[in-house]
Amino acid sequence: MESPMFSFQWLPFVFLIFLSSVSATLINIPRLSPIGGKFLHDLETVSASISDDLQTFYYDQTLDHFNYRPESYTTFQQRYVINSKYWGGATSNAPILAYFGAEAPLDGDLSAIGFLADNAQQFQALILYIEHRYYGNSIPFGSREEALRNASTLGYFNSAQAIADYAEIITHVKKTLHANDSPVIVIGGSYGGMLASWFRLKYPHVALGALASSAPILYFDDITPQNGYFSVVSKDFKEASETCYQTIQKSWSEIDKATSQPSGLSNLGKEFKTCRPLSKSSELKNYLESVYYTAAQYNHPPDYPVTIVCGGIDGAPSDTSILEKIFAGLVAYGGIRSCYVNELRNISETTVGWRWQTCSELVIPIGRGNDTMFEPDPFILSSYIEQCKSIYSVPPRPQWVTSYYGGHDIKLILHKFGSNIIFSNGLRDPYSTGGVLDNISDSIVAVSTINGSHCLDILFAKESDPKWLVMQRKVEVRIIEQWIAKYYDDLLAYKK
Repeated sequence: MESPMFSFQWLPFVFLIFLSSVSATLINIPRLSPIGGKFLHDLETVSASISDDLQTFYYDQTLDHFNYRPESYTTFQQRYVINSKYWGGATSNAPILAYFGAEAPLDGDLSAIGFLADNAQQFQALILYIEHRYYGNSIPFGSREEALRNASTLGYFNSAQAIADYAEIITHVKKTLHANDSPVIVIGGSYGGMLASWFRLKYPHVALGALASSAPILYFDDITPQNGYFSVVSKDFKEASETCYQTIQKSWSEIDKATSQPSGLSNLGKEFKTCRPLSKSSELKNYLESVYYTAAQYNHPPDYPVTIVCGGIDGAPSDTSILEKIFAGLVAYGGIRSCYVNELRNISETTVGWRWQTCSELVIPIGRGNDTMFEPDPFILSSYIEQCKSIYSVPPRPQWVTSYYGGHDIKLILHKFGSNIIFSNGLRDPYSTGGVLDNISDSIVAVSTINGSHCLDILFAKESDPKWLVMQRKVEVRIIEQWIAKYYDDLLAYKK
């Protein structure tokens, strides 16, 4: 039995070159991560103490759950982690809280996702964390290089295989602990939240209920308007400061104007202290866009990054130029650095994994019209398909998520079919536009907060948490308690 170690693995140099060559042209879909920070691409470097109560195990996982070809029976080692400190035990049918890892190694979640640990004692629950296939230590085909080699090996890298993995591991853990009658509540955030909700629909015999935090399950197949994400980003900034919003809105044409001047890119590089010379203005624009949407998506208290960015922009001297104000906002957000923009960095496994996932089944059509603080940039599906084909030689399947899991007319369908799902959202989260924001039935409920941000409710509780966040978590706990109490009543009646 091993203790969990923080895993930090980088792709080989050939992958860095390959992805760098396509990153400038491929439409960018913002990461769905429950634990984003100031610079989302630095997420894998987060270090934190890991609880001594955690025990790490590995399960011989089936490569392909849905076929019976000889190669389908190949196995790989999938990591899962258990905390049994507060578990009431199998004899009392004490519950299991299972966290679904998403598009990153599990380590960051272990140190940041607090909903399970914060409530385990109250529930007398066993905590189970499961790592997503193809991330962290859960790599098929013996090595990351082989697993990511081409579309043939990447073909087993999808959500259906992932939730089948989770079903196998949950069943294995219950059998090993002789806890067959222990109810299971699955929990996930962002993409992991989508997995949790889909799991409850596909495996109701394994999970009693699901908490799906910031899960944009309706941001597929044009159910949600493509400009929803960036409309909320813009709204967040506008509500923080009208002048900040206007400055950002004007900055794009100012960048174009500066670029058109003699030595324009060179001067821009100096003004923004870029780490390397700019080869085109889009490098700077893309960087600034990522700062703004990351600040909005993870606009957590007490710091509120959107307010920090706008404080820097608005706080610049009145005689400074628009671009000087933009740079002041960048410094306020990221701190004083030796350089900004186009840093030379390794390409992480998450970057590569998320690119494949969004180029295969998770086609989230995020675009921009004329009604945001950004330049218009509509999502054109035909172009996206061609770009993905140029990378992987296979096209994405934009309608597969809604075909396999549903989404269209969700209230009509799930009102009679589903049960026991909490969809939690913070309405300042840009991805909330693709979330379930209204109750579907008495047991498929939406728990939203006006000032909340991405996956805030499932992070570790802090003394500084605002009252509305404390209340949101209490509502979620109370609903789960009701599910479990009803299950125990049903179990008792069934056993008689």
